[in-house]
Amino acid sequence: MPGVGVPATGAAPGDREQEMFQMKALRPMLVLVLVGSASAVLTSAAVVAQAAPQEAVDPFAAPPVRGLPARPRVLESDGQLFRVVPITGLARPWALAVLPNGDILVTERAGRLRIIRDGALDPEPIAGVPEVNTGAINSGLMDIALHPRFAENRLVYFTYSKPKPGGPFEDFQGMRDAATVTLARARFDGGAALADVEDIFVADAWAQGTSGARIAFGRDGRIILTVGMPTRHRIGNADDAQNPANHAGKVLRLNDDGSVPFDNPFVDQEGYRPEIYALGIRNALGLYVHPDTGAIWETENGPMGGDELNVIEAGRNYGWPVVSYGTDYTGNKIGGLSGTTSEHPWAPGMEEPFMFWNPSPALAGLTFYTGNAFPAWKGNIFIAAMGSGNLGSRQLHRIVLGQTGGTQRRGNRTLLAELEQRLRDVREGPDGLLYLTTDEPAGAVLRIEPVDDAP
Repeated sequence: MPGVGVPATGAAPGDREQEMFQMKALRPMLVLVLVGSASAVLTSAAVVAQAAPQEAVDPFAAPPVRGLPARPRVLESDGQLFRVVPITGLARPWALAVLPNGDILVTERAGRLRIIRDGALDPEPIAGVPEVNTGAINSGLMDIALHPRFAENRLVYFTYSKPKPGGPFEDFQGMRDAATVTLARARFDGGAALADVEDIFVADAWAQGTSGARIAFGRDGRIILTVGMPTRHRIGNADDAQNPANHAGKVLRLNDDGSVPFDNPFVDQEGYRPEIYALGIRNALGLYVHPDTGAIWETENGPMGGDELNVIEAGRNYGWPVVSYGTDYTGNKIGGLSGTTSEHPWAPGMEEPFMFWNPSPALAGLTFYTGNAFPAWKGNIFIAAMGSGNLGSRQLHRIVLGQTGGTQRRGNRTLLAELEQRLRDVREGPDGLLYLTTDEPAGAVLRIEPVDDAP
């Protein structure tokens, strides 16, 4: 089992900030580590991956510039110089996909699909996106991915919140819409509109609360789709993550037309939805299929504490809401809006996370770096973190793995904290550069490129 995590402090991270309408005043809790630019204490089965030691501070040095730069800016991390190039003009960008020609499709949570052409944001959204619900908590237009043969078929896939007819509906406090995760497919020829738009899968996971949805393609061309269910509402309940009769709190596996693959782990098992690949998922906000190994990596928001990095395997149960290294927003372990159903952080027959974080940094998008632009970063895991005032910093985590594939001491490096931005997505482009979205009202796409010398 992993070592015991550090007690969490503060409120729920990232997408959980709006979920705390039941939260009462939190009791102060002991914090065993400093929370700062290298804030996240993460625990794995083998070792505590501690934050890097603080460097000596020059009392005569100019204070660092904070916030999103208006122009390209050179930063440094562990001796690696890199340039941050902001592409601004976006509102709450959620995810991005870099096209083969270098253009970038970007989803905005309000339901707009944008495109960056030749490094500049097109002022007009791409037409053809279906009606997107934003009335359930954190609902909206979410992930986007290209078909593996996009150059041939021009197919793009995206996830969005489909509204439940008849809303809003009564919740525990007030009235609220309900929505469910929907996977859509369309053709994009590079112009001003999507064509042949169709919903190819609508999840049985109606929820008034947060329900994130990420998509990735396996090496076999099958679609991996996550459907979150982190909290308890009148419509949508965290306990459904253990119910095999619906899609809530699951990782699903689909053919590229939305149908069920014949070799899914529960395809012939009575009482199970055939699309289910794994269950016991709280709210997955990062998903990546390793191109060499085919392993499915996932980041998952815990409640108050207990954010996870997981390797998803067929037929496995990842524990939510029976077990978690986090607690409910009230500070209680069991019950409430987002507590567990047991006192224990692990249980037989339920998978342990590859890593977990306390306090929660609000983990989001992730990628392995496989390019050549940053040789020192090759093989590292990059995880975007949205953070909050009472959580870990809003920064990019760089996880350095040991030779055996596990974590190593001081293997949790961090960068971009000085930008103070909610980092939602991170992807590697075909050019070997890193691209991120900042989930802010005045949001941006950030391009990370190497430099040899500071300007």
